Amino acid sequence: MKFGISYNLVCPRPLESDNWGPEDEHKLMKETLEQIELADKLGFDYVWGTEHHFLEEYSISSAPEVWLSSAAARTRRIRLGHGIVHMPPKHNHPARVAERIAMLDLVSDGRVEFGTGEGATITETGGFLTPRAEKKEAWEEATREACRMMTMTPYPGYDGIHFCMPERNIIPKPLQKPHPPLWVAASRLETAMLGARFGMGALGVGFDTPEEADERVKRYWDLARRTKTPIGLAMNPAISTSANLMMAKTNEEAMKRGLRGAQYFGFSLAFTNGEVHHGKDHLNRLFTEKFGREGEEKPMVEPEAEPEDETQRTLARAGGRGLFIGSPAFVRENLRRYEDAHVDLMNWQIQGGFRKHEHIMETIEMFAKEVMPEFQERQQQHEQWRQQQLDGFSHPVNSTV
Repeated sequence: MKFGISYNLVCPRPLESDNWGPEDEHKLMKETLEQIELADKLGFDYVWGTEHHFLEEYSISSAPEVWLSSAAARTRRIRLGHGIVHMPPKHNHPARVAERIAMLDLVSDGRVEFGTGEGATITETGGFLTPRAEKKEAWEEATREACRMMTMTPYPGYDGIHFCMPERNIIPKPLQKPHPPLWVAASRLETAMLGARFGMGALGVGFDTPEEADERVKRYWDLARRTKTPIGLAMNPAISTSANLMMAKTNEEAMKRGLRGAQYFGFSLAFTNGEVHHGKDHLNRLFTEKFGREGEEKPMVEPEAEPEDETQRTLARAGGRGLFIGSPAFVRENLRRYEDAHVDLMNWQIQGGFRKHEHIMETIEMFAKEVMPEFQERQQQHEQWRQQQLDGFSHPVNSTV
């Protein structure tokens, strides 16, 4: 199993102010880059930058290609993932995506992972006037053509449903051939299986349980082996999942450091598809009304059962303790269950809400020194298992997991 860190760049408004201070967003970016630099030095495998627009307090990561370039300059080994690029052409023209991915691949010496997605929220699709009924079709069309743009000289042009353009040579071309490894954001089982059919890595963002991960892995590889028409020119068969991580010497201390941030992350994520008053909502105040002030938290009542709907389950899990807010022993024991399910990659949500930079840095270091080594030692066994799954693939593979 390999390990990554995912960044939404959550930036709550100050509780006593109607707007952010002059240094709030700047401070968040500086801390993020410090964290990535440390993760690279300590042997983490991936960092992922999401793309979101107009989602106040939940994410300021509207231009991940910019800060991932800065991360590339500060690091030497860690893979730099777009997790994800909005692919509907009204959000990002496919030619501009191909250019940006290729340039970042050159700048980073071939360390880019090309994660793709539709753009999930009503706020975003509505802001770019992408009909929600068409966004999956638009994602597929644009992703397929962006891969062709990165590999064809010249690109012959395209007359499609969601965009058209004349013949042009899209430059530069990426360092990785034929193009960087492809992923699709997969919060739902259905999308993970779509990734398998298209030969893409399933970038899980649904906070799967070990049992759910085990089922997804089995179904994913069964479909991937039967792929006839990959969306790109090379396949990236892989499956990842995500989880909230915060560590300390004891479970109690980890909960003090990490639970409130997880709750805010889940609360703000749920808000993104609700009734939004642009520029006027104050999520931090609404969150505090529900959860109480820090140090004066209201007692939490755990639901008797999880929601049946996958989306609602994700929202509930994003705001809970989960299996990885705790001591090294607690984290290690639960992580082994995902390793047993043959998950390729675990991506951690570490930053978010009110978590302190020093606690995030301590978590990165504690995980790298006290938990990660034993999983790295067993990585060769996982690679042997993967090779067995890859036997008989009829298409080229450029997976980096």
